[in-house]
Amino acid sequence: MENLRKYGNPPFTVALIHGGPGAPGEMAPVARELSIGRGVLEPLQTKTTLEGQVMELKAVLEEHTNLPVTLIGFSWGAMLSFIFTARYPQFVKKLILIGSGPYEEKYAEKIMKTRISRLSKTEIKETYSLILALNDPSTGNKNLSENKNLSLARFGQLMSQADSYDSLPHDDEVLEFQYEINKNVWEEASRLRSRGKLLKLGKEIHCRVIAIHGDYDPHPFEGVKEPLSGVLKDFRFILLEKCGHMPWIEREAKEIFYDLLKEEIQR
Repeated sequence: MENLRKYGNPPFTVALIHGGPGAPGEMAPVARELSIGRGVLEPLQTKTTLEGQVMELKAVLEEHTNLPVTLIGFSWGAMLSFIFTARYPQFVKKLILIGSGPYEEKYAEKIMKTRISRLSKTEIKETYSLILALNDPSTGNKNLSENKNLSLARFGQLMSQADSYDSLPHDDEVLEFQYEINKNVWEEASRLRSRGKLLKLGKEIHCRVIAIHGDYDPHPFEGVKEPLSGVLKDFRFILLEKCGHMPWIEREAKEIFYDLLKEEIQR
């Protein structure tokens, strides 16, 4: 799979980082919207380790952008962008976090509980069945790997449903759900967070950081706002009302979200 898509015309000064891990392509609608009048990159993370994804992003930005860039990360991509900016601060002039996961472990426990509370009994049963299938330790079989990709895709659909407040009709633009990337990278990132090392990285970030978060997002906004307020030098938190995890699909928040994003990019 390619690891980069370009939108608009050079110079490329904005890069959008997708979530998952292992859900490349989901930022395409945001990239198209932002590329009106500017060059936008959509890096697609293909590496199966956290370090691999950091270095892959570094290589893409070095080769294709006019550094430093405005780095915009969504969900897991927000956390990856946070890690990257701490490692390579000279690459990033502004960091924007959209629907980020929490930066301290104590906030993470609420996410699945909130999602489950928003599903029907049938959907809850299917969700737990999918979790069992994804946690099956069997490996090495191509068909099994493909089945896990399909299970991850369906799990993602159910979670997206639970994550949304009032979504507009939209296409799922994920190119391919990648179970192995999701499992391996998230295990590393989770350890980093549980040991307090993720938040500590914020001390190495010196650029302006903006976090945009929906008030209906199961990822608790307190898990972003409170920890980052204490560690970042220049931080602004924006809470969008009537908005779930993906602001660009939300009926009530979409226009406000894009206005905020464009304003921050142009500053």
